[in-house]
Amino acid sequence: MKKITLMICLLLTAAGVNAQQEKGIIGYNNWLDNWTEFKPHKSESKDANQILAGNITENTKLMKRNVYILQGNVYVTNNAVLTIEPGTTIIGDVSTKGALIITKGAKIMAEGQETDPIVFTSNSSMKKAGDWGGLVILGDAPINKFGSVGSYNMDLDPALTVYGGNNTASNSGVLKFVRIEFAGKRVKGADTFNALTIAGVGNKTVIENIMVSYSGGDSFAFYGGDVNASQLVSYKSINDDFKFTQGIQCRLYNSLAVRSSYLSSNKDGSRCLEVKAYEKKSETDFTKKSTFVSATNITMLNDSEKIKADIQAGLVKEAVYVAENASLELKRSVVSGFNPAVLIDSKTEINAENLKKIKFEEMFFNQCSGNIFAENKSDNSDLENWYGNSVFFNVYSQTDNKETFVDVYNAKRPDFRLQLGKITASSGK
Repeated sequence: MKKITLMICLLLTAAGVNAQQEKGIIGYNNWLDNWTEFKPHKSESKDANQILAGNITENTKLMKRNVYILQGNVYVTNNAVLTIEPGTTIIGDVSTKGALIITKGAKIMAEGQETDPIVFTSNSSMKKAGDWGGLVILGDAPINKFGSVGSYNMDLDPALTVYGGNNTASNSGVLKFVRIEFAGKRVKGADTFNALTIAGVGNKTVIENIMVSYSGGDSFAFYGGDVNASQLVSYKSINDDFKFTQGIQCRLYNSLAVRSSYLSSNKDGSRCLEVKAYEKKSETDFTKKSTFVSATNITMLNDSEKIKADIQAGLVKEAVYVAENASLELKRSVVSGFNPAVLIDSKTEINAENLKKIKFEEMFFNQCSGNIFAENKSDNSDLENWYGNSVFFNVYSQTDNKETFVDVYNAKRPDFRLQLGKITASSGK
């Protein structure tokens, strides 16, 4: 108990300075304007005039004037650089379940513009989640598997899908102002592709302003590496919005996850944030760094207009899941409309040591059926009291989405920033 009391005192000074800062996604203007698309089903389809297939072994540039189709698994190899002009459209072929894999040592330079984003989408006339594979970027930054090496085993060439190494500052290129739509194909005998897989990628890689819509797998999946990422958007994914595992060291900032009660996997794995130390314990080298995620100014919401009824009907699960041995620091963020807000793995002992690794500070918990729970535990009053302590500046409310956010149901240009002036919230639960 003395350790917990001491920890509260230490946090009091650090938390007090920022207690009044904005929560959730921030910006003087709505940074979602211009480059995002919340109705991708209705976007005009383009006909491809260029084919991408097989291996790209030399520096290649994709031009805005063309429309490219990914046929089957396309690998950028041999340390080649794939450059994509702003405004370029790349279509994943539905019949061959096209995917783009940037192998270790190669780079992708996909730097779109706010008014001219790069778009990866489906060529189906009736677009849906899982139409095509996705985008995979493999680097040589550290992971916590034995031998510091992993492989993205999704019916891909095992010789070309190796990732991991010792180069924390490695550079796999740039992804900026990019949209990825209807990816996440199901692989027979395996699992589902993720829309964007970042595996063993280093912190010189630029990952900013990326929107994933209607992914059949996870929207963003981080396997090891050392990553800075900001202004990422996951919209109505079937699996996780953001998955972290294999010792990833990630700083995620000013990002958004919007879930639907009616689009989710039947198995575990339909969360906004899933933070795990490993995929398989038997393959994990515990002498290496475990997963650490620092997430600040994140907005996570279920966009249902009848969230309480959906929770009662069992359509809604937790927003955040933290597994054993993983660390999460979630600050100045919004969690709205989940059941509960946070679930901590049943294998994690609730003690002072572990509570130092799982932090929730200056949070806004809204319309959640329970806030921070331990898995399979009926009485969570200890956790609720701990994180409800005033030194953490966590706030609780039961305000509907229309009053909570600036313009959440605007079909073309929604604004998910918190509408602080209209919220009647208190520090009590």
